[in-house]
Amino acid sequence: MMRTAPRAIVAAIRMLALAASASLAAMVVAAAVLMQPLAPPDFAEVKSRFTPSESYLLDRGGELIDAQRVEFGARRSLWQALDDISPAFVAAVIGGEDRRFWRHGGVDWLSVAGAVRDNLVRHHLRGASTISMQLATLLDEQRRSRRAPRGASRKLRQARLALGLEARWSKREILEAYLNLLQFRGELQGIGAAAEVLAGKAPSGLSLSEGYVLAALLPNPGAPAASVAARACARAASANAPIDCAQLARTAATLLDRSAQARYSERLAPHLAGALLKSPGQAVRTTLDARIQRVARDALARQLGGLADRNVRDGAAIVVDNASGDVLAYVGSAGPNSRSSQVDGVRAPRQAGSTLKPFLYELALERRYLTAASLLDDSPLNIDTASGVYIPQDYDHDFKGAVSVRTALGGSLNVPAVRTLVLVGVEPFRDRLHALGYAGLTQDGEFYGYSLALGSAEVTLWEQAQAYRTLARSGHWSPLRIRADDVAPGGRRLMPDEASFVVGDVLGDRAARTLTFGLNNQLNTNFWSAVKTGTSKDMRDNWCIGYTLRYTVAVWVGNFEGDSMHEVSGVTGAAPAWREIIDALYVNDGSSAPPAPAGVRSAWARYAPAVEPPRREWFLAGTEPMGAIEAVARRDRLPHIASPANGMIIAIDPDIPPDRQRVAITVQGGAADLVVRLNDVVLGAAADPLSWQPSMGPQRLVLEDRQRRTLDRVLFTVR
Repeated sequence: MMRTAPRAIVAAIRMLALAASASLAAMVVAAAVLMQPLAPPDFAEVKSRFTPSESYLLDRGGELIDAQRVEFGARRSLWQALDDISPAFVAAVIGGEDRRFWRHGGVDWLSVAGAVRDNLVRHHLRGASTISMQLATLLDEQRRSRRAPRGASRKLRQARLALGLEARWSKREILEAYLNLLQFRGELQGIGAAAEVLAGKAPSGLSLSEGYVLAALLPNPGAPAASVAARACARAASANAPIDCAQLARTAATLLDRSAQARYSERLAPHLAGALLKSPGQAVRTTLDARIQRVARDALARQLGGLADRNVRDGAAIVVDNASGDVLAYVGSAGPNSRSSQVDGVRAPRQAGSTLKPFLYELALERRYLTAASLLDDSPLNIDTASGVYIPQDYDHDFKGAVSVRTALGGSLNVPAVRTLVLVGVEPFRDRLHALGYAGLTQDGEFYGYSLALGSAEVTLWEQAQAYRTLARSGHWSPLRIRADDVAPGGRRLMPDEASFVVGDVLGDRAARTLTFGLNNQLNTNFWSAVKTGTSKDMRDNWCIGYTLRYTVAVWVGNFEGDSMHEVSGVTGAAPAWREIIDALYVNDGSSAPPAPAGVRSAWARYAPAVEPPRREWFLAGTEPMGAIEAVARRDRLPHIASPANGMIIAIDPDIPPDRQRVAITVQGGAADLVVRLNDVVLGAAADPLSWQPSMGPQRLVLEDRQRRTLDRVLFTVR
């Protein structure tokens, strides 16, 4: 029995040893199985799947000029390459999150052992997740579209994915992906968005203190600035970084206390970005030139700032390359005091004012109704229309008498323009404007009437630039282009080059402008340019549009709400901004006048009487004068009823006693021995001042001579 016991004990020990060995082997096998690396997605796949929350507007050279937020679940910037991230920030992240990152294989076993010791012996919670393990969790959450479970199973899966990452990715790829997928403060994901919003700069520009503060955010992104600064201070001290805690505290306060206010990069074309950018990560290359865009925006902003005391808040500008149709600048709004800055002034319809006159005169020249030397009568004009009498007035409420077409267009005189429209016809003029691209003119000519000559119709700045570019290209029209990937537009000839040339020559003639604008004004550039201004009714809109051989520049100022400006005209409102823009386009060179086409001739224009000095003038071939140009007798030199006008409607004011209300009746042009009859009743001699107490109903006023021959007749109504 004594001998049997030791044998039993030995056998038992052997059995226990075999069992322990088997258990250990089983544990080793189980551990080996459990720690098998999991296959991660490819780096290229992760990078391509990363979508910024914004879309981007690029200029013609690829420079970023604007961005539009289109996805609001998180704020992400473009994917940042590791070489484009500040080394100071990268070092601060590695020092704080994973000091042995470059040496371990995905799981830092020394850190794991230390964490077990601290958790069990020192009762101090400590994590051991490496950068690779943290990235594995981020990728796993993306793939599963939910947060991974917590506890031992989560840690095990995290470790296996980290091992898989280390096996298939390079260390630089792991670090780059980690820095782009990290969650920073609030909605900010990735170092690109964090640097842009919190520091207002690209990740490459982060300073040493900014790098430590942003890295200190990672353990607790929502921590207050003081806590983040303290963590950054401890990490900097541990790394012997050359920065003091006071500086880190100031940096944390600067970056985090104002984090709710996103500091976006410069927005150069927000209205165009809003129109073109629709999907996250989209990058649209435009035809814009970033330098010219800045010039146009800044020039317009300065001019509007100077007009603030004249109730001018808004403006827009567009610059076009004539040869290609590429839009080089697109400023939808630039007013520092704007109340409606979201309105796109380039596309907003506004009243055209005098800016349509060049196309009216071009049509008259093209049809050979007029030449640039033809005389037009700038005197009071009453035109019967279906809706009553139309009585145009010049801008300065003064009449110049007989003036040439060159003077009428250069000085933007209204009455000669209306007389020209009577000659050309409203319907043909409307058709021409519509063909030029003024798409809003959809009604027939009768709807617009003779006021179309003075710009009563609504047009856009885009349409204006497109139409004036047609003049600059000798009458050849094609649409404008704003996206760089758009096919170069075709076109068609709308106007003959001869008539287009003569109109351009008039618009470039500073002498032709002096009658209205004087010798010194913002339209007189130091190089050849053709330019036209316009002001709409009650000074609600102000235009200046001009071109050279290379560029067309169009500027509008006014108020998007439609209220009137205070004493602002084309040469004081839009023209200074136009001048600054076009001068900047030719800062290193000049612009010459276009050559005369074969179909025009230069000849002397002499007047009898000498209403204008003799000069050399351009004529379409076959329209040159054979002798002196004579002014025909004006109607106001013949006897006629000057007032009331034919078709006028006169309203009796019920608040004024009837015996105090009078209608003045005036006759001009040799009124001796003539009489005035009203409804067959003689009112008196035409040479005497006549006033009539109005009575209700239709009235018939007649001017007669002694033989009762009718020299003039006016029909009007009293209501």
